[in-house]
Amino acid sequence: DALVERGFSGLDLADLAQRAEVGRTTVYRRWGSTTALVADLLVDMAEQSLPRTCSGSLAEDLRANARLVQRTLADPRQGALFRAVLVAANGDPGTAEALRRFYQRRVEEWAPCVTEAVERGELPPDTDEFEVIRAVSAPLYYRMLTTAEPLDEAAADRAATAAEAAARAGAYRRQGS
Repeated sequence: DALVERGFSGLDLADLAQRAEVGRTTVYRRWGSTTALVADLLVDMAEQSLPRTCSGSLAEDLRANARLVQRTLADPRQGALFRAVLVAANGDPGTAEALRRFYQRRVEEWAPCVTEAVERGELPPDTDEFEVIRAVSAPLYYRMLTTAEPLDEAAADRAATAAEAAARAGAYRRQGS
């Protein structure tokens, strides 16, 4: 709540301890800094996020991924949290590393749907599965950060369709292939 209300720069461990109704030393001993607390929050969010779907169709799997990202970013609490963390990551190396680990975990969770599509012959054999998954969510984050337009299922579906078309056309082939 504090991160959503005040942003990363407004976080204060003493305030968080008071909100949680625990002693300040408990919070300071456990995290020691707001960066460490946000890093734990991101790890927890990555672990609690819904697992990937496995429909047997690249289009359906990418759409499911895009809609999950869309619902997260459009959610008033979670969207505000991600905006705050993204802003903080620009000026704080610890937060940037925590954010990188969060996205690495989420991309690794969804990458097998691309690997399976390659195995089914839907995509070129040298397709970079990580780049395809990143390409699904990138337009959604861009829209969240740069426009006031609603982040809806139609936007998610367009992002998934575009990433799939680009992958089928070979746009995400590994370098040197």
